[in-house]
Amino acid sequence: MREVLAQAAFQLFLERGFERTTVDDIVARAGVGRRSFFRYFPSKEDAVFPDHERCLAEMTEFLAAVDDSDPVGAVCDAARIVLRMYADNPEFSVQRYRLTREVPGLRTYELSVVRRYEQTLAGHLRGRFGEGGDGELRAEVIAASVVAAHNNGLRLWLRSGGEGDPEEAVDHALDLVRAVWARPVGEVVPVSALPEREAAEAVGAAASTPVSVDGEVVVMVARKGTPMWRVVQQIEAAVGES
Repeated sequence: MREVLAQAAFQLFLERGFERTTVDDIVARAGVGRRSFFRYFPSKEDAVFPDHERCLAEMTEFLAAVDDSDPVGAVCDAARIVLRMYADNPEFSVQRYRLTREVPGLRTYELSVVRRYEQTLAGHLRGRFGEGGDGELRAEVIAASVVAAHNNGLRLWLRSGGEGDPEEAVDHALDLVRAVWARPVGEVVPVSALPEREAAEAVGAAASTPVSVDGEVVVMVARKGTPMWRVVQQIEAAVGES
């Protein structure tokens, strides 16, 4: 019944427009009463996103069962659960994407759903990094990075009309997140561990300045207390220039 209602609602949204479609219209198309609709969906906005509650539950279950050896990899894998949900029904996913671009209220609703995914990922990471201080900050920043990377790749696929392999762009984006954040908390590469020429260049570099070595290695030197977002920004700028 949930699927029947969602299909009826979406057909009407495409035919008449979201704003001009009422709950009465939806239940009439589905052949059920209003009570049946509200048993499954609190509002007609919820009928546009009928699969997210199940996906959130699957993500939560996945994270609860995963081991602790690679928390960043775990949340990246959890994000792929959302990707598979979209990829399982490309036509519906593309139509929904286009509809949410046209209806501001749906876009706002979608952002609230995205935030719930982000909070789920951050909650898992806080359990690994700690609830306070830099541990909590790290959890929030990594979760936001994972969601942003996933959505960037997903939207590239949706804007293409669902053509090609959606995993390719998302995997590339999530690999970047892992490359930046997968290092254990507090782990640094000391200058003394670098080859002599690279060490000399690193020590001589200005604070918060990336130094490219032969176009292959980027050494980041920053003053203690430099905000992490600034460090990441400088690294991304250096990598993008290479």
